[in-house]
Amino acid sequence: MAALKFYCIGDEDTARGFRLAGVEGRAVAGAAEAAAALAEVAARADLGVIIISPAAAELVRAKIEALRREREKPLIVEI
Repeated sequence: MAALKFYCIGDEDTARGFRLAGVEGRAVAGAAEAAAALAEVAARADLGVIIISPAAAELVRAKIEALRREREKPLIVEI
């Protein structure tokens, strides 16, 4: 089994910092961007952990809670 990957969703500084550490990421500036990013990465089978900033998480709180209830993977961690 291949190793599961990490992915970061957050503001530009957070996403850039994780990219420098070798973690894929996407900067989001609003609710629509955050929802699109979360939907896109939640559908990826190779991702094990989604790291999301608190500000981005608040924009898509209902979607995060739905994913946590419906699926075991990916793990969604707010930093």
